[in-house]
Amino acid sequence: MTANLKLTPMLQQYLEIKEQHNDTILFYRMGDFYEMFFDDAEIASKILSITLTSRNNKSDAPKVPMCGIPFHAAQGYLAKLVKAGRRVAICEQVENPAEAKGIVKREVVRIISPGVITEDGLLDDKNSNYVCAICRKEHGGQVLFGISFLEASTGEFLVGEFFDGEGSGESVLDQLTRLTPSEILISDGDLDPCRDLLEGARLLLPELCITIQPASIFQFSTLREQLLTHFGVSTLDGYGCSSFTQGIIAAGVLFSYLLESQKTSLTHITRLTPLNLETVLQIDDSSRRNLELTQTIIGGKREGSLLSVLDETCTPMGARMLKNNLLFPLQDPARINRRLAAVSFFYQNSGHRRNLRELLNTVYDLERLTSRMILGSGNGRDMLAMKQSLGQLPKLLQILSTIEVEKIKTIAGELDPLDDLHSLIESSINPEAPVTLRDGNLIREGYHQELDELIAIQRDGKQTIARLEISERESSGIAKLKVGFNKVFGYYFEVSKLQADKIPDHYIRKQTLVNAERFITPELKEFENKILGAEDRRLELEYQLFIEVRNHLVAQSHRLLHTATLLAQLDVLCALAEVAQRYNYCRPTITEDNVITISEGRHPVIERSLPAGRFVPNDVHLDQESQQLLIITGPNMAGKSTVLRQTALIVLLAQMGSFVPAAKASIGIVDRIFTRVGAMDDLRRGQSTFMVEMSETANILNNATPRSLVILDEIGRGTSTYDGLSIAWAVAEDLVQKNELGVKTMFATHYHELTDLARTHDRVRNFSIAVREWNDSIIFLHKLIEGGANRSYGIQVAALAGVPNHVVERAEEILNNIERGEFDHTGQPAIAKSTGQKKKRIRTHPDQLSLFQPPSDPVRDYLRILDADQLSPREALEILYKLKDMMGNN
Repeated sequence: MTANLKLTPMLQQYLEIKEQHNDTILFYRMGDFYEMFFDDAEIASKILSITLTSRNNKSDAPKVPMCGIPFHAAQGYLAKLVKAGRRVAICEQVENPAEAKGIVKREVVRIISPGVITEDGLLDDKNSNYVCAICRKEHGGQVLFGISFLEASTGEFLVGEFFDGEGSGESVLDQLTRLTPSEILISDGDLDPCRDLLEGARLLLPELCITIQPASIFQFSTLREQLLTHFGVSTLDGYGCSSFTQGIIAAGVLFSYLLESQKTSLTHITRLTPLNLETVLQIDDSSRRNLELTQTIIGGKREGSLLSVLDETCTPMGARMLKNNLLFPLQDPARINRRLAAVSFFYQNSGHRRNLRELLNTVYDLERLTSRMILGSGNGRDMLAMKQSLGQLPKLLQILSTIEVEKIKTIAGELDPLDDLHSLIESSINPEAPVTLRDGNLIREGYHQELDELIAIQRDGKQTIARLEISERESSGIAKLKVGFNKVFGYYFEVSKLQADKIPDHYIRKQTLVNAERFITPELKEFENKILGAEDRRLELEYQLFIEVRNHLVAQSHRLLHTATLLAQLDVLCALAEVAQRYNYCRPTITEDNVITISEGRHPVIERSLPAGRFVPNDVHLDQESQQLLIITGPNMAGKSTVLRQTALIVLLAQMGSFVPAAKASIGIVDRIFTRVGAMDDLRRGQSTFMVEMSETANILNNATPRSLVILDEIGRGTSTYDGLSIAWAVAEDLVQKNELGVKTMFATHYHELTDLARTHDRVRNFSIAVREWNDSIIFLHKLIEGGANRSYGIQVAALAGVPNHVVERAEEILNNIERGEFDHTGQPAIAKSTGQKKKRIRTHPDQLSLFQPPSDPVRDYLRILDADQLSPREALEILYKLKDMMGNN
């Protein structure tokens, strides 16, 4: 494109810089605009919907495509480019144009990519924005994956290693869907072996950006040494990851990527944290989606998820920590109970909680503010937000110091009031400081003597001009003489031509107008130099002083970041207490006895969508002795899925250290939660409903342990009835017999034959969701009761759903045919037979239970008290005749 162009010095400079950043869109600063040229301009103009123009010197010369955006509006345009998966290199002027010899020097000062964003306007306050690196190596017949996550705006740095026998990377994919990075770095040498993993990641994370890196940089020794140098250590033992190889490579690649893109030190990255899943309650990707922990299944929205109910945090860092706690619940009873004790205190002491939350509401995102200071993008407004936040610390400490609860005492003991940093910002930064750093007004008067003098000169300039004007009028005798200013001549005296004969000899003519003339004097020029010099010097001095203050904060960043973490912890504890009191949650008892007992448990999300008091609570008990596998039957819409999901959510909430929606709960520590809920084709992966069911079921059967909780909502309905029933039976049997100890399981099903499992397995119990029949219709009671349901009420549910009367009537007729037998006496399918006589159906849809007791039914009453298992054949025959007589009498 440039072969036939006669390049200007500016375009030559542009192309030299662009050559070093071929994989980015280059924002090239020219005055008040960022300009883009050539291919960058064509790509950006389409994404940003801005006009594509051209640049050349002659009409017959080749056109240079170009487009531009105002530098002060760059954030909105950056957001669009990053969302489109583009990397952007910000190229600034790094010398004063007035002092430049030739073209102004420019350099790329930082690179912004989907996973490396520090600008406040481009980030979601409540969510972390990770960049991830993945590498792999075949090891002993298996594949060892290294994975690392880095949050550029907070400094959070995670690393892990996972073996994968098949090399498909399912364990890595699980971490990707848990932490949802915006960008993945991968070696060009791993592209082909990781193709399935990357395709799966793209399907589950549609906006994911994949950045390919050269394989040559994935060198263990070099990257490890870089990490050791940064952390100032001789070994990584202290971070719990010294045995990692692929993990360290992934972490080192990430660190190098961030270092290159930010062009500055990364002192906000203070530790490397291993992804140790053995200490947390593990929940796989399908279970997280089924339980709708952070977003809904339909639409992927935050509203309607468990997180949306729990998030009453006051600070952005608290919101991010709450989400992290939800995704990584604990297994350690001691840590869980410390959290619960703190939540309990704030639950019982609403005054303390209210006062703390009022203060936290005035705290800004101290974590990201500090990171912006470190990365060199922090401005005056950021400083003021930091000052506001630090100003609340003494008041917070005063409240916390009165509380005698272990977790809260630990926070209070470690919380640094940071008085010195607050005082520094208070004394140095102008309360009206602008966003930009080169426009002045950054530094407060009284902070620096020379700056005060320069400010005084500028402030007194107008008064000096007025005095000079009066003095010149009097000395010259020119009554209408006035002082003016323009950018060409600077300050001047203007005299009308009618008074030209009074011009003093020492005046120097600079410009002649139609009706006036303009003059300068040595005294006026001396004043001008002083005023204009003061303005230039003030701008430069204010910038230097601001950078000094910012660097001082950067040097204390470890204190600031630790304080941010403590405030986030406090915010989460207060928020959980707020939710508990607002929605009437109880403190769970945490045990290690492998028993789960929930009294009057509720679904935390569904109950919020119903009028107060309408949600029907239910009791659940699971143990390893007598109620290990619950077979739950009942019609659709009755609430089976709700009971299953709420049990899993209550366990999860308890182990993250939250109160739970129940009257009482005792939770034996669970190591994993598995769910097989819902039926949905995964068309993106080309998997049918049944294939999805079986894949999730296989994962449960292969990985569940005696300490796991398994939630099954229909198994086998994606295939034929007999195949489905057979699979469901075999799965249930395996779960109750697994490792001779079994797995705590709740199994909702429409296969009523499964209730017979209770006859052959002591730890299987039958439950159902109660319904009430009324005038050929049903009322859902949503109550879990002992004993299996004897029918599914599918036709009644169809009627409630609005299926036309004639279809419902025909369904009833076919059902009767099926119940009488498959073929009639002529060998024709009985299912299709029609009597020609249709029962008149009176459809009723009662909104509430009847106020009156239904009439007594002696047949039902007699059967209810009958113990069929104790009857001899003769007794059974006699009872049959008796029932026949009773029916005749009725």
